[in-house]
Amino acid sequence: MVASWIEASPEVAAALRAGAPVVALESAVISHGLPPGHALSLAPRLDQVVRAAGAVPALVVVRDGRVLAGADPAELGYLVESGAIKVAERDLPVAVAQRRSGGVTVSGALAVAEAAGIEVMATGGIGGVHRGAGETGDVSADLAALARRPLVVVCAGPKAICDPVLTLEALDAGGVTVVGCGTDTLPAFLARSTGVAIPYRADDPRELAGMALAKRRVGSRTALLVVQPPPAAEALPEAELDAAVGDAVARARAEGVRGAALTPFLLGVIAERTGGRSLVANLALLEANARLAAKIAVAMAADGG
Repeated sequence: MVASWIEASPEVAAALRAGAPVVALESAVISHGLPPGHALSLAPRLDQVVRAAGAVPALVVVRDGRVLAGADPAELGYLVESGAIKVAERDLPVAVAQRRSGGVTVSGALAVAEAAGIEVMATGGIGGVHRGAGETGDVSADLAALARRPLVVVCAGPKAICDPVLTLEALDAGGVTVVGCGTDTLPAFLARSTGVAIPYRADDPRELAGMALAKRRVGSRTALLVVQPPPAAEALPEAELDAAVGDAVARARAEGVRGAALTPFLLGVIAERTGGRSLVANLALLEANARLAAKIAVAMAADGG
């Protein structure tokens, strides 16, 4: 049953009642992760990708204090207006009380999806332990959310601005099951590998669905984090990405950028350093992740999930 504080679209509500496959999609990438023109064209593309794979898309947003699961991808102009905020899990009650509008992050979308009864979610890259976190203390709320929300989350690994080793260690400490799809190493979001080994691999959506259902049977209350590399044609070379990230982090320190402004700033510098190719890779991996998430959701529904 969908929680009373969530407004599910009629299509999403009907799918959940029928046990049909549904995929939650976070929206902070639209409000804060991409240039407005690309951001507004992304939602319809992800909508089509999820539908083509046989599942129902449920874009999670906050609009005028209403928490929506299944927002219309053609009506998202409010997400790129100046007053739109970035809504993590901690921000949901404030956004509701103050009737704000904004894009919902991974942690916020996980909270909404679980309360709505949605079992599978797709995103681009998760937040993690930022590079230099020893100095800044910058650790994403995504990690804590993954450690207490039993969803399947498909991503391309931690964002490029994160320390892959420390992020993987934090996921392990939180009991999050990390499984590679098409890889034996942790992807680097915009590049195909960090070089850091991950313990499990399963390339078939049906096998991944089986793992998700097994987590439920054994009473696990943590996420199954499925990581797949960005498509090879669009992925950035690892060395180029590392150099761009190093420059971005140095500039952020020099300019005193921290908190919620840090990730958009760093991604902007990386886009500048790569001549916009990081944006192409980001869009490609978002579609690939949505497609895989839909296939997993379909397999889970077929197995009685």
